[in-house]
Amino acid sequence: MAKPKLLVILGPTAVGKTGLGIDIATKFGGEIVSADSLQVYKYMDIGTAKPSREEQAAVRHHLIDIARPDEEFNAGRFRAEAARIIDKLHASSRNIIVIGGTYLYVKVLLSGLIGGLPGDREIRDELKKLESEFGRRYVYDRLSSVDPESASKIHHNDYVRIERALEVYYLTGQKMSDLQTEHEFGERDYEYLKIGISHDRDKLRDRIDERVHGMFEKGLVDEVGRLRDMGYDPSLKPMQSIGYKEVNLYLNGELELETAVGLIKRDTKRFAKRQMTWLRGDDSIQWFDTSTEYDALIDKVRVFFDAS
Repeated sequence: MAKPKLLVILGPTAVGKTGLGIDIATKFGGEIVSADSLQVYKYMDIGTAKPSREEQAAVRHHLIDIARPDEEFNAGRFRAEAARIIDKLHASSRNIIVIGGTYLYVKVLLSGLIGGLPGDREIRDELKKLESEFGRRYVYDRLSSVDPESASKIHHNDYVRIERALEVYYLTGQKMSDLQTEHEFGERDYEYLKIGISHDRDKLRDRIDERVHGMFEKGLVDEVGRLRDMGYDPSLKPMQSIGYKEVNLYLNGELELETAVGLIKRDTKRFAKRQMTWLRGDDSIQWFDTSTEYDALIDKVRVFFDAS
């Protein structure tokens, strides 16, 4: 049986991935699988730029609103959920569009959990702090508690391998030893076409400014207030993401609203720059500027889906 075909749409935040995905899904009879680490959370709609109710009614979206903000969600769970949905869509002969808000999620979907996992600076910095404060043996013992099989194969002074095994566990929620046993890394389960959307820098910066202003007009402050009223603590990881973190500080009385807006714009632009750095390192992405190359992009998609 032929492998499922995935059209993967990538690009920095605010570049227009959602709109393009809906357009393509409408043209070619497809459904969308969201690969966004924040849109999985319920009640977090405005600050995550989640597709609107109208957009979701026009084209079916998957992996949106499937977890609570205080619920653990990681790359391993995403890959398992996405694989299940992709199998169903493939069996029903639906075209499949993956919209990649989170590049890590796309990598683990296409390359396998281990093969697709880049290093995570935040996790590594935290482990380094633990090593500095408590010693290397402490970090090794932490690995022994979550993945004793991997620990048994690593010397307690081999910090690089200890760090990687813990990094895999914290990113995926699965033991490295289990992943290696299942031979999940490096396998190619899908045929895919990666499309990257780009705009010139000034245009993208303007789009980010417009998006941030739009979020506040739609009620971002009220959304964060409701989350707090529901008992979701500002220290939760999703509540520390760009937009939510700054509004929480405003609601705490630690920032003026105007300052919060400015910080969200600044940090979103910095994030978009980092995203482009990651994406430009992927030679398999074919880039298009939708303002000038839309027809060429659609032709590429048509050939890939083998549509008439």
